Amino acid sequence: MKRRQFLAAAGAGLAGAAIAKPAIAQSMPELKWRLTSSFPKSLDTIYGAAETFAKAVAEATDNKFQIQCFAAGEIVPGLQAADAVTNGTVEMCHTASYYYFGKDPTFAFATAVPFGLNSRMQNAWQFFGGGMEVMNDFYKKFNIYGIPCGNTGCQMGGWFRKEIKSPADLQGLKMRIGGFAGRVVSKLGVVPQQIAGGDIYPALEKGTLDACEWVGPYDDEKLGFQKVAKFYYYPGWWEGGAMLHNFINTEKWNSLPAGYKSIVKTASEMANTWMQSKYDAGNPGALKRLVAGGAQLRPFTGETMDACYKAAQELYKETSATNADFKKVHDHMMAYRNDQYLWWQVAEYTFDSYQIRARARG
Repeated sequence: MKRRQFLAAAGAGLAGAAIAKPAIAQSMPELKWRLTSSFPKSLDTIYGAAETFAKAVAEATDNKFQIQCFAAGEIVPGLQAADAVTNGTVEMCHTASYYYFGKDPTFAFATAVPFGLNSRMQNAWQFFGGGMEVMNDFYKKFNIYGIPCGNTGCQMGGWFRKEIKSPADLQGLKMRIGGFAGRVVSKLGVVPQQIAGGDIYPALEKGTLDACEWVGPYDDEKLGFQKVAKFYYYPGWWEGGAMLHNFINTEKWNSLPAGYKSIVKTASEMANTWMQSKYDAGNPGALKRLVAGGAQLRPFTGETMDACYKAAQELYKETSATNADFKKVHDHMMAYRNDQYLWWQVAEYTFDSYQIRARARG
């Protein structure tokens, strides 16, 4: 190559490099967001998923995109986290969608509904079954974009001051129970109350509540419910796989560079797995300690489960008749659930059932 041609080529290369560097900088701007959680810091798993998510985002962007987490009550109360996102008080929140069923019962499906999906079905529905699309189509009305970010797995049925031997024992029971499930149990005479996690114990201790449900052994032990109610029931038929979400203000989401959007999605999915894995690791030991400490473990009777199932189907039908969004998502999810159980009863359920029987035989 002649000297003149070489210098011209080199100059062109340097010019290209000079253009590329600012372009990269523009795609990786320095951003600082605030995330408000619906949970107290003492619950290191359900609150910790938000911190795990934020840490992953910071690490993936060389700390250019920083998201500061705030516990429930530090900016807004836990049950107002989504409102803070809708009105732009914060850029995002980590919460349970069903906390906002009072605005519209359709919110419930993205977390859990009575006799709905287990946790793996919930993931499959959200990521591959169209669930994320139908829910985000609904969330648009509230200036929210939602991404799954955590799951508790199947929850416990909760703590009761007295035994529940039949549906009749539910009459007049004042119970902390979240989301759409409260409307189901009210058909059986329960007086449902939605109370944030940090406020449940005092209400149960004072007798304002007769029963409460939260998550499962790992969190319940931390909250101390066994000290004021000794009957511990299962399963939590209203939360077969309770999913948490990152709710992001729509305008803030749309303004993110494509690379940051990808990182937020990836970090959310990582925290989604992290949360359930941590609960699965911690629940067995916590359950042993609770029972050793005097908790009376009880299954709901078949009669009670059947009555609750019937009430749930009635409420689904009633709500679908007056709410088009609810009907759309309900029909979509339940069709997916029914197909999923065709598979689960073949391999997963059979394998687990055998393993449980083999363990019992020693």
